[in-house]
Amino acid sequence: MTGAKIGVLIVDDSAVVRQVLSARLRENPGIEVIAACPDPLFAMEQMNKRWPDVVVLDLEMPRMDGLTFLRKIMDVRPTPVVICSTLTQRSTQTSMEALAAGAVSVIAKPESGLKKFMQDDAGDIVAAVRDAAAAGARRKRSAPARTPAMAGAGPTAAPHLRSRAAVDERIIAIGTSTGGTQALEKVLPALHPGIPGVVVVQHMPEKFTAAFAARLDTMCRVRVREATDGEPVLPGHVLVAPGGRHLEVLRMDTRFRVRVFDGPPVNRHRPSVDVLFRSVAKAAGPEALGVIMTGMGDDGARGLLEMKRAGAFTVAQDEATCVVYGMPREAVELGAVDRETPLPQIAEVIHHHG
Repeated sequence: MTGAKIGVLIVDDSAVVRQVLSARLRENPGIEVIAACPDPLFAMEQMNKRWPDVVVLDLEMPRMDGLTFLRKIMDVRPTPVVICSTLTQRSTQTSMEALAAGAVSVIAKPESGLKKFMQDDAGDIVAAVRDAAAAGARRKRSAPARTPAMAGAGPTAAPHLRSRAAVDERIIAIGTSTGGTQALEKVLPALHPGIPGVVVVQHMPEKFTAAFAARLDTMCRVRVREATDGEPVLPGHVLVAPGGRHLEVLRMDTRFRVRVFDGPPVNRHRPSVDVLFRSVAKAAGPEALGVIMTGMGDDGARGLLEMKRAGAFTVAQDEATCVVYGMPREAVELGAVDRETPLPQIAEVIHHHG
């Protein structure tokens, strides 16, 4: 980053967004708005003069759409990008493409009441900018990730499922945030269809999680979908918490079922990883596996500790492979983690301990 401040470039064809967001970002002493541009071509001129630490990018703009511009940025010089666009509300597929192309996070703007939203809810964008800057700094510091094979199991080893309980009596809980969409796209496609049921909280705006789950389903041998209230957690299936709603696990009728519900944010998030992990600790105890992956903040750390105290095996993504080593670090420092693992090895750990 430039000096002690986060240099931010805003690219949005709305004059209201450029004006209001620039003002709100400048209220933060640790943030500097380098420029606010109406389209990517103007933005490229500015970036030739000074490269930003974070780009806040609309997707629907004249002369060049934001997705094309995002891909150009990632080709030339990978930089943290926060998508902030009304298009993401109308077209969730576009937001998924943006995340797949390397965007750190997505913020949905309303199609009406835009000025009020920018004035009242700009705090979410400020937090996203800070998370993105941390992600960028982390990438610059990181050495190439090491991917050693686990002792006793090479990369082609057949998955092993513990026999202490039937597969449908065990459960795997995963929590992640910034950088988590890409992390889940590495872990879930590597899972064998015979694994116990999986429940996931990924910090993501409302209306995006269904499309995200559908995208994952096309990539995986396990079945992936957005969770609905009351449905069972089945072996070989992954349930993703809906954006804007909490997810918890209950033991009912000799099997696990999910409860999807409204409620106040926990650790500033809804869904919250802590809500999920605490419920799994209570419902499954030692028959659970908890995994906490890349993300800013501390959501999930205390819940993972409760899982460990209840007898679950707990895993954290290691620092070298995290986009943001925030949530895993908090869990490690609390003593909540049995094993730190590089991202490419997490599926293998799940197969051996799930």
